[in-house]
Amino acid sequence: MSDIDDELTAGYRRFRTDHWPAARAGYEALAELGQKPHTLIVACSDSRADPALIFDAAPGQLFVVRNVANLVPPYEPDGLLHGVSAALEFGVKVLNVRRIVVMGHAHCGGVDAMLNGAPDICADFVAPWVAQGSAVVRRVAEEVSEDQVEGAAEEAVVRLSIENLRTFPWIAEREAAGELTLTGLHFGIADGVLRALTNKPRFEPLA
Repeated sequence: MSDIDDELTAGYRRFRTDHWPAARAGYEALAELGQKPHTLIVACSDSRADPALIFDAAPGQLFVVRNVANLVPPYEPDGLLHGVSAALEFGVKVLNVRRIVVMGHAHCGGVDAMLNGAPDICADFVAPWVAQGSAVVRRVAEEVSEDQVEGAAEEAVVRLSIENLRTFPWIAEREAAGELTLTGLHFGIADGVLRALTNKPRFEPLA
């Protein structure tokens, strides 16, 4: 087995030994009754910003969609392949989540690619994917001081995704009816602080 296989297998064994005995009944109930998550989270794929860990969530509580730079493309039902949109449709229409959270994070490689260009070796998929946020983050970069560019750009991508969520008619309708809440967050990897989108120019730390 490779080193990564050894690491994964060791982690699985710890799960079965340390976690599974106490969690078994909960998993059995989820298997029998199905999932009823209260929140759908759109987060980055970055390995340092795991929503389940950050929110100390149990299995069945969060429906998580992860991609490069926590992007939500606009509503576009054109018959092509839309992984994020499919997850949103299932989470909202089938699971009836009560909240959608878009969570960005510090030191995001996807946002850096929007600002400075994607690596040459990532031209097939990463470059066109992050291009949808490039205009927004570059505009923000011109409005703040150099030391604030990274954080402001990451927050701008969260704002963009929130705006794009509202282009989905069945999201906009539920939000207007008070049945669905949209929340924007930013996670600081080094300090562990969550900051929230408010009506202020920059995100505010959660109490």
